[in-house]
Amino acid sequence: MSHEKICQRVMKLDPKIRSARIINERGHQVAGGMKKGLKSLEDTKQDEMMFMEIALRVRMRHEFDKEFGKTLFSLSYRDKVIIISFPTSDGNVLLVSTEKDVDFGKIPFKIIKILESFPSGSKTF
Repeated sequence: MSHEKICQRVMKLDPKIRSARIINERGHQVAGGMKKGLKSLEDTKQDEMMFMEIALRVRMRHEFDKEFGKTLFSLSYRDKVIIISFPTSDGNVLLVSTEKDVDFGKIPFKIIKILESFPSGSKTF
């Protein structure tokens, strides 16, 4: 399945999901986007900077895989939104933003199940 299909399935999980995007290892968006009718909290230039920073952080976390195991997801609980990143086996990152009142104890694990349901290249493990 395509990266677009992954993003579409994630967006349908919960009405409080604001965006689902696939970014590559250099931080460029390759699929997905904001939910229709919502406006990004930052401008396009800020999006690009955030994507590059997240891609770098995901790559750096691999340094500790031997000691701690692979990172399945990382969650950032911010003042205005929750941002969750999921490294994929093809070197990309699924980046999801949600409203703050989403059930962040369940949503990441539902997203992992979606990633696991796609053929190799799209799953986290």
